[in-house]
Amino acid sequence: MQVQKFVREVRTELANVVWPTHKETLITTALVCGLAMVSAIFFFAADQIIGVGVRLVFDGRL
Repeated sequence: MQVQKFVREVRTELANVVWPTHKETLITTALVCGLAMVSAIFFFAADQIIGVGVRLVFDGRL
């Protein structure tokens, strides 16, 4: 009895789900990939700048 009730409730909830369109999926995927690349470039640049600063401090040039 409980299993049948659970399956019925799951079907009811799935009927209420609004699935994204193909176009929406492509756009959000492109945005995620683009923002991941922007973040990677930003953190790479920040790491390089901090690395130069640390080398200057420990080499005794500052």
